[in-house]
Amino acid sequence: MTLTEIAATLQKGLDRKPLENSIKFDCGDQGAITLEGGTAHLDDREADCTIRISEPNLTKLIAGKLNPMTAFAMGKLKVSGDMSVAMKLSQLLG
Repeated sequence: MTLTEIAATLQKGLDRKPLENSIKFDCGDQGAITLEGGTAHLDDREADCTIRISEPNLTKLIAGKLNPMTAFAMGKLKVSGDMSVAMKLSQLLG
């Protein structure tokens, strides 16, 4: 799954329930997706919470094949900024 496809999937969740805060998925050299309000942007913007994760692991996370708590514990994703914002991701993925 490409970042464009991931952003489209996340956009569907935002269409149902926009976020009150902003979250950025930083995939390093592959790029970034920033979720703000009701829009998924395919660029690197300032955000309340940044999740650093590889593109393959982000694909697994979105598909429900990677548990976010396990990924965090194993170092497959790193969270900086407001951790409580990261916890709101389940509303997009559910």
